[in-house]
Amino acid sequence: RLAVAWESSHEKVREDRAEISKVMNMKFALTVALFGPAAAFQATGSLPGRRTAVSRSKVAMQVADALVASPVALAKAADEARGLAIDSISKAESGHMGLPLGCAEIGAILYGQEMSYNPADPAWINRDRFILSAGHGSMFLYSWLHIAGFDLPMEEVQNFRAKDSKTPGHPEFGWTPGVESTTGPLGQGVGNGVGMAAAAKLAAATLNTDEHAIIDHHVVVLCGDGCLQEGVANEAVAFAGHEKLDNLILMYDSNGVTLDKMAEHTQSEDVAMRFEAQGWEVLEIDGHDMDAITKAYKYAKESDNGKPTLIVCKTIIGKGIDEIAGTCAAHGEAGVKYKDSSRESLGLPADQPWYVSPETYEYFASHKAELISKYDEWMSTFSAWESANPEKAKMLADAKAGVVPDLDSMMPSFEAGAGIATRNAGADVLQPIAQSMPFFVSGSADLHGSNKNYMKGVGDFSKNNYAGRNFYYGIREHAMGAIMNGMAFYGLFKTSGSTFLVFSDYMRASVRVAALSHVPTIYIWTHDSIGVGEDGPTHQPVETVSSFRLIPNVDVMRPGDADETAAAYVSAVERSTGPTALILSRQNLPVIDVDPAMKKEGTKKGGYVIIKETEELENIILAVGSELGMAVSAAAKLGAGTRVVSMPCIEAFERQSDEYKESVLPAAMKSKTTAVEAGVTAVWYKYADKVLGVDGFGLSAPGDEVFEEKGMTEDKLVELVKA
Repeated sequence: RLAVAWESSHEKVREDRAEISKVMNMKFALTVALFGPAAAFQATGSLPGRRTAVSRSKVAMQVADALVASPVALAKAADEARGLAIDSISKAESGHMGLPLGCAEIGAILYGQEMSYNPADPAWINRDRFILSAGHGSMFLYSWLHIAGFDLPMEEVQNFRAKDSKTPGHPEFGWTPGVESTTGPLGQGVGNGVGMAAAAKLAAATLNTDEHAIIDHHVVVLCGDGCLQEGVANEAVAFAGHEKLDNLILMYDSNGVTLDKMAEHTQSEDVAMRFEAQGWEVLEIDGHDMDAITKAYKYAKESDNGKPTLIVCKTIIGKGIDEIAGTCAAHGEAGVKYKDSSRESLGLPADQPWYVSPETYEYFASHKAELISKYDEWMSTFSAWESANPEKAKMLADAKAGVVPDLDSMMPSFEAGAGIATRNAGADVLQPIAQSMPFFVSGSADLHGSNKNYMKGVGDFSKNNYAGRNFYYGIREHAMGAIMNGMAFYGLFKTSGSTFLVFSDYMRASVRVAALSHVPTIYIWTHDSIGVGEDGPTHQPVETVSSFRLIPNVDVMRPGDADETAAAYVSAVERSTGPTALILSRQNLPVIDVDPAMKKEGTKKGGYVIIKETEELENIILAVGSELGMAVSAAAKLGAGTRVVSMPCIEAFERQSDEYKESVLPAAMKSKTTAVEAGVTAVWYKYADKVLGVDGFGLSAPGDEVFEEKGMTEDKLVELVKA
């Protein structure tokens, strides 16, 4: 028996070795096709499985035929794009020359041959999305959008970084045609790309049929060393690999240079191996070799192997200006002083700045006609799909138009006086939203059970079910924020995500980008105060709510009971001009015994009179969130001359008319107004001369004991009102 087992084991070893040999031979063939025999020799010396893919013989044949259709025209366009960057940055006397010059050939292949888009319809749902994660290199994007025929005239290119121009310092979503996301904070664009790729998978699973595929595009991200050093990118990359988002292509401008020093001073990891370990396909090419770019891109686009692709593009930063090329100086505008000699070396006429040749315009006009022809073919398919699938067609049309059903009529009712945590109320409120809005998605950073934001009956998004609408992000709050933004930028989905409020700091940068981009993401942040209790000060937010109130264009809604929670959710879904943060309690809160319709209407206005005085007005208590019930009880002790104002959302209240605001909080009563919130007090002195709050960290104890210790009690509130 031992002999048989030994022979069986060694037979398995021989089979494994034969398979490895077969894979390595296929790998050699692919590498030769992409990079030549020298690179193949180097690559095949690596570990088995490194930079491998399925069906290598097929891939080798595929990429061998992938040629640059018009190499002379595209090389000329690349140099002219370099010239546009040099001229615009020189005029602005600020900007980043390195990437636009170093990645010019990549832009030529993407916009001049490989990507599918229609400049006349930049919102076409089946376009390939291009995201410039390294947003500091914005002149790369503006140059190619202009050359490719988008509505970005030369005057705008010339006004780079000028006030009100369509070519701001970093790309801004919704401002420049062809810009897919707001980028600048490094790494955010990688997360946005992952979000768009996930959105595309979900859209395809929802809309495509066996007869008609209307969603089959790819997402392309161009990033640099800085993007990949940021933690948000690594979190997003891990998510993309795990979920097998093989419609995502990440082109890594690997030039070995960062702003302060050469990259070797701050990084020594093997980026390619890191990506491979996270489930990505990795290719390495010369980023100036258009044939290699074409072959790698075609392989990435056409191989449905369950892996997103990283194309490591070895480039020379600032290529075209010899004095700065390959150096840290290329990161800024140091090349401006060499603009004349560099333009001459690029073959650009000295007396014609911002020069694009008639031949380049003619080439891209012809390419645009080809793209529109393919677009027209897609429109025919789309029309047939519409006719065959009227329900799906209406669903898509509603999603594109941002149609929101009558959610108010769908909201559950809550028993007056019942104790209900607003996170639990949110769970009930979320279900009719999920059922009535097929493009509403939710997700959590490993806290569905605590955040209570799981949508029943809609499935979980995963590599095994791209039609699911509950996203599991793992413990990756920052990536969750950037991925949510990507799904919002995509244009079909109303996107929400959750974690504990205290961990929202991990995703703050993504929230800020959402706010300045005016995308209506929804954040469900629970465990909102010192009421968290035993978990202690690490988990008890005191400054967090007010800190988010400081970000422009974020509606921070902290409802005080279940009815206000329902209205807050509806307001968040109905909002189209920016994000909303829903701040929800862990502990039970009493449902205030006041007309629910009045509470819901008032919540949407941000602030309202929930308890009106029945005698001459003597005092006002301004309360928010979990402290609303305390305020109502205190008012009962203070007498009939006390008004209680609930203000779940300062931002919405400030949008109301002056007359309405005065009716709720008379200016003459400011000295008689006391605000109460279990958080820092500074924000409330705009409305009240006296504030009961928490200006220090909490402690580990049961929640009611923490409230007592911090003076957040009904008796203390009554005492302060009388003071």
